[in-house]
Amino acid sequence: MALVIVLILLIGYMLIATGHVTNVNRAAIAMFAGAVGWVLYICYGTDFVMSEHPGEYSDFLSGAASSSVKVKEFIAQNIFIKYVGRGAEIVLFLLATMTIVEILDNNGCFDFLLEWMRTRNCRKLLWMMSVIAFVISANLDNLTTTTMMLVLMHKLVPNRRQRLIYGCAIVIAVNCGGALTVIGDPIGLVLWNNGAVTASNFSASLAIPCLIAWAMPTYWLSRGLPENIDLQYAAMPYRGDDTNLNRWQRLLMLFVGIGGLWFIPTFHNITKLSPFLGALCVLSVLWVVNEIMNRKLMNADQMIHRPTPRVLQYGVIQLMLFVMGIMLAISVVRETGAISDISHFCDVNIHNIWIMGILAGIFSFVLDTFATSMSFISLYPVISMEQLNMFSDSDYMSSFVQNGLFWKVIAYSSAMGGNVLLIGSVSGLALMKMERIHIGWYLKNVGLVAMLAWCIGLFVMWLLN
Repeated sequence: MALVIVLILLIGYMLIATGHVTNVNRAAIAMFAGAVGWVLYICYGTDFVMSEHPGEYSDFLSGAASSSVKVKEFIAQNIFIKYVGRGAEIVLFLLATMTIVEILDNNGCFDFLLEWMRTRNCRKLLWMMSVIAFVISANLDNLTTTTMMLVLMHKLVPNRRQRLIYGCAIVIAVNCGGALTVIGDPIGLVLWNNGAVTASNFSASLAIPCLIAWAMPTYWLSRGLPENIDLQYAAMPYRGDDTNLNRWQRLLMLFVGIGGLWFIPTFHNITKLSPFLGALCVLSVLWVVNEIMNRKLMNADQMIHRPTPRVLQYGVIQLMLFVMGIMLAISVVRETGAISDISHFCDVNIHNIWIMGILAGIFSFVLDTFATSMSFISLYPVISMEQLNMFSDSDYMSSFVQNGLFWKVIAYSSAMGGNVLLIGSVSGLALMKMERIHIGWYLKNVGLVAMLAWCIGLFVMWLLN
């Protein structure tokens, strides 16, 4: 049965990797793999529990007789709920940050971006879009940032060929910026929640590699643009029918929302509570500010809700379901003992975190970056400094302590691997659907340079460590 559960996950990975061909929703595949895996696990729960958790199960029984009902209760209360809690932390964080974005967008707080990007120089505009996408994605998830920036791009750039170049630059900036912080990408959030990394150390270690992986392809793309071009500029939208906020009020709300997200790592360090609670605190404060600012329009006939784009609404829901599905699917494979066997195989036959980082990057060419990185980081637990002294090969095992090199290499490589082929990242898939980009064109014009930039960034990480 362990082999069957592993096989279900592998088949799910194959369907996720080929989703752009089969058009099967990856969130549905992930949820199916996670749900069916746990159903099969609990059906054969006695064998798994006695092999993986004999001591804990004995304490749970407290002298009572063992039965199939007791086994199922133990799995539900002591094993399954633990993994549901970990997945729920990530999903609730995404839900809170997405609601923050919706409140800011509904009040026109992002309309300033169109004003700031007023230039007739194509290359300057490319770098402005890229920098803005890089900075925003370090605070918000990649899908939200990509959707926002692509909508802005459509308002400015009428030429489709040039939109392809701008869109590719946005995707690369989003993936690199998201990998830079623990709140910019779900995998960084998972590592942070698990205690594998701290926010400041993670960002400091990945700063130079991420900047290299972003700047090289962006410069390459800028060479394909003309010097000047006529762009279509729209005046800053009039919001009198759905909000009464003036410019300084919108700036205040933008400061509360984005500034609050920056405060979340500090909140976590002070309270030691899960980061999603900090995100909920920021959301509650912003929500109150929103109602105070718009108090004259609340419950009035003139209040018109400006919905976010449907691609963002549905995409965010699918992203949350996908994250939960992948985490449940990998956790059930872990409980079968298969992941321990795989990690032992890697220790004996690979025994090199840099090779594993390269493998993670290659897998993320076609497989989703979150699924790839979760598969690799699930191989090893976070080792304490006291446990490190128990290992004979302490130099190698030191990569798995808090802020160890392994976690950063996997996070960086899997995120940058998503730049090589668009199908490896949610931001890339969003661009493919919006601009109908072919994989061959992208690989020829962008992907190979992105792969070179990833390798250079990885080499810089090796030199610095």
